[in-house]
Amino acid sequence: MRKKRVLVAMSGGVDSSVAAALLKEQDFEVIGITMDIFPLPKQECDSPRSCCGRGAIADANRVAAQLRIPHYVINLRKSFQHWVVNNFCEEYAKGRTPNPCIRCNQYIKFDVLWKRAKKMGADYIATGHHANIFFEKRSGRFGLKKGRDPQKDQSYFLYTMTQEQLGRTLMPIGQFTKQEVRKKAKELGLAAHQRPESQEICFIPDDDYTRFLKQKIPEVFKPGPIVDTEDHVLGQHTGILHFTIGQRRGLGIAAPHPLYVLEIHPGSHKIVVGEKKHLYKKSMIVSRLNLIPQPDLTKPISVTAKIRYKHKESKALLFPQNRNIARLDFDSPQRAVTPGQSAVFYDKDFVWGGGIIEKTEV
Repeated sequence: MRKKRVLVAMSGGVDSSVAAALLKEQDFEVIGITMDIFPLPKQECDSPRSCCGRGAIADANRVAAQLRIPHYVINLRKSFQHWVVNNFCEEYAKGRTPNPCIRCNQYIKFDVLWKRAKKMGADYIATGHHANIFFEKRSGRFGLKKGRDPQKDQSYFLYTMTQEQLGRTLMPIGQFTKQEVRKKAKELGLAAHQRPESQEICFIPDDDYTRFLKQKIPEVFKPGPIVDTEDHVLGQHTGILHFTIGQRRGLGIAAPHPLYVLEIHPGSHKIVVGEKKHLYKKSMIVSRLNLIPQPDLTKPISVTAKIRYKHKESKALLFPQNRNIARLDFDSPQRAVTPGQSAVFYDKDFVWGGGIIEKTEV
């Protein structure tokens, strides 16, 4: 009886390295894969915080050699450009704030990469995500739970996973804390145990979004007015891509009290600012809904939800609107609800699903 073959997405970091090691210990046939997804400049490729450059490829190759598993690099630049980078630019041009990590998981790791894995005869793909996949016999469905380490839980980024994707994916480090993962790597003698965390967005290593967007979509940087909630002009700006909802710094406006970005209007290039109290909203419309425990939302359900990765979960009610759209009503107002970001729903440690925030409701 042949061993189950698993293709492990290896970034050279400690999480994916230990994931590969654990699966080998569990008697899987392990193959390491590193995705070449974005052509970074040399100084950024070689940064230890980059997860998609030459440095990452070299680190993953060293780990694979230590574990005595085959390691391959696959070029997914075109797919990544199409599904992630282009979407990132398009969303910002519309005055929205996307989450490219969610897009990468949805379209690259659990779709394009799986298609490559199948061609290599793999039964599963595996990642170093801090989350847990399980199967519930009663419902006959796969489920998703938070990772054991609450500080490192990455379930927020995985809410788009379908039943098919959950069924063919392994996340072996979800039951460990980050400290335990690093300890395991050290015990195995893997150099990755000292590797620093990768930055939030791999294709912008310096976190300078404005510089990146100016290079990609310079035509969007057009001046426009900064107005208050009554449409009085308070100043001018040089492009809506300089701003996100909730931003306070960089407005360049003298006012007797702090002002925050409340709305971004790409059509008129208008930025609306106001007092902090105006940032809080209780209700929003969520589109591109994906539910995990059940296929559809047929009646209102009580959940906790977060509107950003680092956002604290809060109690809310989720109301069906149609198959792919829902209304999310929080018990208490939430600060800086941002179109383009994802709202993710939970029942304790279990992920109910999520969707893209389209707009706030009065």
